[in-house]
Amino acid sequence: MKSLFTVLFLFVIQVFSAQEEEMEYANGIFNFEENKTQKIFTDWTRVRQSPKVDAQILDSLPTNQQVLIVKQDETILKLGERRSNWYKVSYQKGDKTSEGYIWGGNLCVGYRNKNGYDFLFGLTKTINKKDKQYPDIIIQQNIASIKVVEGNTLVDEVSFDTGSGESLSYGTFFIESNHKLQNVELTLKAMVSGEACGIASYDQYVLFKDKKLVALPQLMNVGDADVYYHSEEFVFPNDKGGIQNAFIFKMEEMERDDKDREKKKKSSKIYLWDGNSYKLK
Repeated sequence: MKSLFTVLFLFVIQVFSAQEEEMEYANGIFNFEENKTQKIFTDWTRVRQSPKVDAQILDSLPTNQQVLIVKQDETILKLGERRSNWYKVSYQKGDKTSEGYIWGGNLCVGYRNKNGYDFLFGLTKTINKKDKQYPDIIIQQNIASIKVVEGNTLVDEVSFDTGSGESLSYGTFFIESNHKLQNVELTLKAMVSGEACGIASYDQYVLFKDKKLVALPQLMNVGDADVYYHSEEFVFPNDKGGIQNAFIFKMEEMERDDKDREKKKKSSKIYLWDGNSYKLK
């Protein structure tokens, strides 16, 4: 009898641990505050009567539609490596105000407005991809994108990798200057992070020029306490009067050996920008 109680106790602990893990992912990059406005990222997102994929469809909303987060529902839906709560939202269409439930994965992770354009950052899907180091291993890779919208019209969109679900604890989206690059109106920077040791974060720079988005090579940063780190960054020398129309990729790694000695490695390369595209110098 005692062993039976032990088995039941362990089973309950596992169930609660699984639920906590699920909630941890759901409350990460797709955690949206109640009574705050958000924007639709996935075009023609379905509005449902209740927080279920088979619930009655009440409406569908286009990309860039503004909604008000009324309430976060406890129900979580997982699609690929994306986990999110359902949200009850309120929105305006013409003179009519409506309500319904949408899945949080269809909302923007971040959005900005500049010079009459709306810039939206969100996740689109999960794909199966071969691991670079171990080609026989298939990993699930999240794909994100940045959209530029003028009014209700999609002007351009670029897609890029964002790692696995473990890398979706936190996300940011900013507009930077044009870094004095020829023909560039502004620079966008999107970032996702796992906020934990050994979980990679990804930085994606995108240049905006002549209503076109140009994605730069993706940056990856990862570390494990004081044992190991790998960091990547871009330096824009134009900002400080350096090399004109160029940006520099810098990488640094550190690893401690068995005798607690640091072994560092650094490298860099220069990309030239001709006003339309970039190439290695």
